[in-house]
Amino acid sequence: KKTVKILILKFGALGDVVMATPLIEAIQIAHRSDEIALLTSPPFAPVFSSWQGLSVHAFERKGWRNTLSVIRFIREGQFDRIYDLQGNDRTSVLCALSGAPERVGNHTRYPYTHHPVDKWRGEVHIFERMKHVLKSAGVEVQRNAPILPATVKSLEAVKQWISSHSNGENLVGLHASASALRTDKCWPNYEALAKKLCAHGFTPVWLGASGDKQKNQASARRSGGIDTSGKFNIPELALFAKALKFAITNDSGPMHVLSAANIPIYGLFGPSDWRRNHALGQENNVIPSPADSGDIAAITTNLVWQRLVADQRVPKLDAGKAPSISLQQHP
Repeated sequence: KKTVKILILKFGALGDVVMATPLIEAIQIAHRSDEIALLTSPPFAPVFSSWQGLSVHAFERKGWRNTLSVIRFIREGQFDRIYDLQGNDRTSVLCALSGAPERVGNHTRYPYTHHPVDKWRGEVHIFERMKHVLKSAGVEVQRNAPILPATVKSLEAVKQWISSHSNGENLVGLHASASALRTDKCWPNYEALAKKLCAHGFTPVWLGASGDKQKNQASARRSGGIDTSGKFNIPELALFAKALKFAITNDSGPMHVLSAANIPIYGLFGPSDWRRNHALGQENNVIPSPADSGDIAAITTNLVWQRLVADQRVPKLDAGKAPSISLQQHP
C-alpha cells in the first residue's frame, strides 16, 4: 500500500500557531496511518518539540532564497494533500507550485481543491473558520483548546521554579507587552494594577520574552511582583500558567499560550477585534475598551478591578499552596 503523504503549512505568528494546535491534532487523527509533516518558522518549532507522529521542518519566512528552499522541499516531498492553515498569498503560491493533487485552504479559489463554499470576510473567529476549512476536507475538529505538551525536563524545571519562588502565594500572571509593531495593543495601567494586587495579598508575575526583561524588571521594582522574562519556553509557559490563579494580558501570543492552562485569561482589547482574536475558550473573560472605542487606554484600572471582583477573583481568594502540575500528554 502506498504511503499517503500529508503536509501542513503554519508559519506564524505565535498566537495563530498556538490556536492551530487542535486543528493539527484533528488532521493527525484523520490521517492516523499516513505520513504527516509540518512546515513552520524557527521560533515556533519548539511548540511541537514533544508531539508524536509529526515531522517538523522549520524555514525562515522572509527572503526569496528561503522561499525557493521551501518550494524545493515541498516538490521533492511529493505530498498527496496539503493543509494550508496559514492562508496568505505566500502559502497560496506554495500550494500552487506544490504538485500536490489535493490542496485544502481558506479561500474559495485556485489553487485550493477543498474549501468552504462561502468566502470568509472576517465575520467569525478565525478558529471557527478553520474548523469549516478542515470539515470541507472531511476532518472534524474535536478539541477547542490549545495543545502544548512539554518534555519531562521542562516539567521538572517549572516545578523547581515554583517551589523556589512561590512560597504558597497567590500568583497572578501579567503580560504587559505586545508585538513591537503593535504598541497600540499595550495597556498602560499594569503597574497600577500590580500595586493593587499586592495590596490584596497577590503576587504579580511579570511574563515575557528575554526582550521584555528590562521593562518587566522596572515594573516589578516599582510596583511589586516577580520578573520571569525569558525564563520559560512556549510549552513551559503553558505549564507554569497552571500555577496562576488567573492572568491579565494584552492581545498577544502569550495570551494564547496561557489559555492552554485552562485558567481564566483576561484579555484586554483595544484596536483589535476581540470577537475574531480572543484566546480559545476565553471569550467570556475579554475586557474590551469601553463601547469598543478601540482605545485600550480607556480601560481604567478600576474597570479591570471591578471585573475581577464581579468574577470573585479578588479580594476573596484565599492564599494557598501552588497547585501541582500534571504534564499534558499528546494523544
